[in-house]
Amino acid sequence: MAKKVLVAYASKMGATADIAEVIGDELRNHGHDVDVLDVTTVKGIEPYDAVVVGSALYIRRWRKEAVRFLRHHVDELRARQVWLFHSGPVGPDKDQDETMPPAVRHLAHKIGATPAVTFPGRLERATAKGFLARRLAAGDLAGDSRDWVKVRAWAADISAALDATERSSWHRPVATPPAGNFLG
Repeated sequence: MAKKVLVAYASKMGATADIAEVIGDELRNHGHDVDVLDVTTVKGIEPYDAVVVGSALYIRRWRKEAVRFLRHHVDELRARQVWLFHSGPVGPDKDQDETMPPAVRHLAHKIGATPAVTFPGRLERATAKGFLARRLAAGDLAGDSRDWVKVRAWAADISAALDATERSSWHRPVATPPAGNFLG
């Protein structure tokens, strides 16, 4: 049975928004009902069975609006399956996993979410905003490093976890959902 999934994101230059759209498309391809929304436009998470939250990562920090979203919905998220991702590394470090910023790590622990997966980002002159980003985009770090195979595979893993939860609930003698979240 299809799950209702929210993919919420915070993006500065559009790269994280694109990743969120691909995650949403992959989940739809697996039969789920998905809304992909900027975190600032989410009215509530009541209708969703599961939530994916992603943020652009700048100087090892999540966008403030993404942290605010997690903080505002912590109790509701605790009752759902939650996956986190961040994007941003470019250049020679693009394939290295980034640790979650302390505030995000704390909120992920409160929610019961596993650590955020890191996706390489995009930095292009045409979309660079702010002095530092424009300066970096003019140098060696410019380019699109996003790994669409990795993004789609991660979304397929989320779908498999959602499907497994559905199957396991058929055999569960108690009608309440399991505590905590599942690995993403």
